[in-house]
Amino acid sequence: MLNIHNLSVSFQGDYLFEEITFKITAGDRIGLIGKNGAGKSTMLKILAKEMEPDSGQLASDKNLRIGFLKQDIDFVLGRTVLEESYEAFKEIKEVEAKLDHINTQLAERTDYESDFYHQLMVDVNDMQHQYEILGGYNYQGETEKILQGLGFKREDFNKLTDTFSGGWRMRIELAKLLLQNNDLLLLDEPTNHLDIESIIWLEGFLSNYSGAVVIVSHDKMFLDNVTNRTIEISLGRIYDYNKPFSQFLVLRQEIKEQQLATQKNQQKEIEQTEKLIEKFRAKASKATMAQSLIKKLDRMDRVEVDEDDNSVMTLKFPVSVVPGRVVVEASNITKRYGDLTVLKNIDLHIARDIKTAFVGQNGQGKSTLAKIIVGELKHEGELKLGHNVQIGYFAQNQAEYLDGNKTVLDIMIDAANEKNRSRVRDILGSFLFRGDEVDKYVRVLSGGERNRLALAKLLLQPFNVLVMDEPTNHLDMKSKNVLKDALKQFEGTLILVSHDRDFLQDLTDTVYEFKDHKIKEYLGNIDFYLEQRNVENLREIEKRDVVKQTPKESNKESYEYQKKFKSLNNKLSNIESKIQQLEKDIKEIDVKLATNYDQVVSDSNFFESYQGKKDKLGSLMQDWEKVQEGLEDLG
Repeated sequence: MLNIHNLSVSFQGDYLFEEITFKITAGDRIGLIGKNGAGKSTMLKILAKEMEPDSGQLASDKNLRIGFLKQDIDFVLGRTVLEESYEAFKEIKEVEAKLDHINTQLAERTDYESDFYHQLMVDVNDMQHQYEILGGYNYQGETEKILQGLGFKREDFNKLTDTFSGGWRMRIELAKLLLQNNDLLLLDEPTNHLDIESIIWLEGFLSNYSGAVVIVSHDKMFLDNVTNRTIEISLGRIYDYNKPFSQFLVLRQEIKEQQLATQKNQQKEIEQTEKLIEKFRAKASKATMAQSLIKKLDRMDRVEVDEDDNSVMTLKFPVSVVPGRVVVEASNITKRYGDLTVLKNIDLHIARDIKTAFVGQNGQGKSTLAKIIVGELKHEGELKLGHNVQIGYFAQNQAEYLDGNKTVLDIMIDAANEKNRSRVRDILGSFLFRGDEVDKYVRVLSGGERNRLALAKLLLQPFNVLVMDEPTNHLDMKSKNVLKDALKQFEGTLILVSHDRDFLQDLTDTVYEFKDHKIKEYLGNIDFYLEQRNVENLREIEKRDVVKQTPKESNKESYEYQKKFKSLNNKLSNIESKIQQLEKDIKEIDVKLATNYDQVVSDSNFFESYQGKKDKLGSLMQDWEKVQEGLEDLG
C-alpha cells in the first residue's frame, strides 16, 4: 500500500528522524506515538504528501486514496452541518448536478423526436447508472448515520457550522473522512474533542474499517482498543512492533533488558580479550596471537542499547496568598443557551485546599460551570468567591488563544509583568523550550507544545484556586505524569474537568457527576465514585446510560417495542422491494430508449407513464427515509 524508505527530516539542523524505513499494508491500525515535538504530526503530513522530506522515498499504490484529519482545520463559512458533510462526496455531487441539468432540459423541451432529445435520454440513463455505482442513492442516509454516531442530533443538521465550537467542527471534518471510503486514514489526535460515547463509537468504526489507519493519540485505552501495531518516534529513530500500545511498552522494556544483558556479557568478553592482548603483546612468541585478538575485537559487532528520550518538563504551581475557608459558594445556578437548558438550580460549595473533579458526558455542563466560576459566562442564580480568592484558569481550547504569528518568547514576555519578566527564559526552559526553540513561531508548534506553552504562561499570574478544563489534551504520556505530580503537590484549591480516569486517579478528594442538568456530589476520589456507581471505569458509565435509554424497562414495554420494530421492519422490506422493482423497470425503459427510440416513443402515453414511474420512485425513497428514521429512533 505505502512504502517509506530511508526517510529523513530535520529542523534547524537537528533531525526529527533520520533514514527510517517502514511500510503500511491493508488492515494495519498503527498507533504513532512519541513525545510532544518528536515529529508525529510531521510524519502524518509527509504520509499525506502535504510535506516533502529532506531525503528518502515514498512509494504508494497508483490509486491510493488518503484521508487526513489535522489538528487545525479551516471551514468555509455559510454551510450547514449537512452541506459541509456532503463535501465528502464531490464526485457524487458533480453527477447529481449534471443529472439535475439534464432532467431540467427533459422537462422543459418538447422536441421529443429530435436527435438532441434522444441524446438527452441516453445521457440521463448513463448518468443514473454512474450515480447508482457511486452510491448516490445511499450517501445522505450514510452521512446522517455517521454524524449521529459522532454525537450530532437531527436538529443540528441544518445549523450553520459557524455556530459550532472548534471541537464540533473537528467532528464534522472527521465525519467527512469516514464517509469517503479512503484506503488510508491519517488521524491526528481524533479523540481530543470527543466525549466518551463518541470515542466508543469511533473505536467500533475503526475496528471494522477495511483500509489502513495511522493514529496519533495519547489516549492509552483508545490505542489499546483500536490498534494492532505501534510505531514510536524517539531521538530520530523509530521502534516498530506488531503490538497495541500497552503490549508494545512491555515488549520494548523486555527487548531493552535483553540488550542490556547482552551488552554486559559482551563487555566482559571485550575486557578479557583486552587483558589477553596486553599480556601477549609483551612477548615476541605471542605477538601473532595478540594481533589475531585485536582483529577479533575490530570485527566484533558492538551491542547497542536503545536510547530513551527521558527529557521532561518540570512544573510546580505556587500558591499566591491564602484565601478564606470557603472558596466558591453558589446557589440556584441556572444556565440556558436559548431554549436549551444546560444547568438548572445548581448548588455548589467548595472549601479551601479541596481537589475536585467534574465528570460526566459532554454537553452536561461541566465546562459551562467551570466558565461560570471563573466569570466568563453570565448566568441565573448567585455565585460568590471567597476572601482573597485568585483564580488561574486553563481552558479546554487554551492553546487556540495563542497568537500563531508570535514566537514562544514573545507570548511569554507579553504575558509577564515587571516582577517575573526576568524569569521568562527560566520558566520556558523548565517546559523544554530551550536555546533557539524560544524563537519558534507558535504556528509551527505541535498541539502538545502549544499546551506546554499555555501551562508556562499560566505560571506568570498569581493564583490560589486552579480551574483546569481537559488540560491533558495533546500532552504526551510523560508530560501528563509531570502535570499530575504538580497538581498533587499544589497546596491550593483545584477544580478539574476530565474524562481521563488514569489522570484523575489519586488526584482529587471529591467528585461531582453532571447529569440531566444537575450535579451529584461523591465525597471520595475517582475510585470511590466508580465503586459507588458499581463500574470499573468512566466508559462503563457512559455505556450504562446509553442502555438505560432503550425502551426495554418492562415486559409490557418490551412487547410493544418488539411489535413496533417488527411492523416498521416489514414496512421497510416492502418499500425496498418496490424500489428495486421500479428501478429495474426504469432501467429497462432507458435501455429501450437508447437502442430503439422511435418505436418506444410512438406510444402516446409513453412519457406520462415513464415520468409516473420516476415520481413513484421518488415518493418511495422519501417513505423509505421516514421508516428508516423510525427504526433509528427505536434504537
